[in-house]
Amino acid sequence: MAGRLVRKKGKKAGSAPGTLVYTGNASSQDVSWQLVQYNSNLLQDDTLTDLQQLPSQPVGMVRWLNLCGLAGIAPVEQLGKQFNLHPLVLEDMLNTDHRPKVEAHPDYLFIVFKMLHFHPDNREIRAEQISLILFDNTVISLQERPGNVFEGVLQRLQAGRRLRGFGADYLAYALLDSVVDHYFVLLEQCGDHIEQLENELMTAPSTAVLAKIHHFKREMLMLRKAVWPLRELLSSLLRDEYALIKPETRIFLRDVYDHCVHIIDTMETLRDVLGGLLDLYLTSVSNRTNEVMKVLTMMASIFIPLTFIAGIYGMNFEIMPELSWQYGYALILGLMAAIAGGLLWYFRRKGWW
Repeated sequence: MAGRLVRKKGKKAGSAPGTLVYTGNASSQDVSWQLVQYNSNLLQDDTLTDLQQLPSQPVGMVRWLNLCGLAGIAPVEQLGKQFNLHPLVLEDMLNTDHRPKVEAHPDYLFIVFKMLHFHPDNREIRAEQISLILFDNTVISLQERPGNVFEGVLQRLQAGRRLRGFGADYLAYALLDSVVDHYFVLLEQCGDHIEQLENELMTAPSTAVLAKIHHFKREMLMLRKAVWPLRELLSSLLRDEYALIKPETRIFLRDVYDHCVHIIDTMETLRDVLGGLLDLYLTSVSNRTNEVMKVLTMMASIFIPLTFIAGIYGMNFEIMPELSWQYGYALILGLMAAIAGGLLWYFRRKGWW
């Protein structure tokens, strides 16, 4: 689990800045680029196997270039040469454990954030790094693994002209918004499992339930690691004057920022619930221990006077009047039974049993 929170760096200590080392898991699939070019009246959707096939951008059209499945440094190197990207930007693209951030360069904005997936089989949250590069009329996105992260944005582009009537900055907003909206789905899935965990804890607290509580607490740390820096990223996009982001787009970014704050509030609520479940488990275990100790104490309280009487008549003195009496044995047994019954009645009356 710790390896999911802190990954080992592929770059050796002392390497020069801008050294390209891919720190993620290499994809076995071939790298493909999806090229979408559009304006308010036209949309073109093509697939490229190599960036050398990239056509010149038509005048007045927005271009979206998406790499689906990062397999190594080769496509990133090619991308850097094609668009004259800074070596440190290329290094951050390949560092898949990078903290979400936004960087301003003379001709483009570089944005890094996390796409999170919840796997119900093992109840784990897995992070996928998304890199965005925003030019004046071009958006480049890199997905760490193949998937349909931006399928909703592509469907909106294909379905109508509203999204196609905006510029590249609005497309970058739409990609950010699709990821943030998916966080709500993830939180809902986690919330359902935590609610189920609460029911298990109320009915049958066990060490297995405790392990699940600690598991979800670690998953919340994984979620917090991705969401808190994203809030700072969105705040920077709203606060700082980036020339590539139009004022009308900032209104939509403010909405994404509000969603991010809502997600953080929900996440903190789930963390508080997990903390409460942990306290409830410890209280349940303490109560069960107290119940066991109460039963043992009552049993000891009953047998202490009986042991005392048995100890007296177990002494090896010759002159003990009751030893030679005909009914002495029955009398002592009756006395012991009366004492045990009296103590049980007393405990019952006090509500201790």
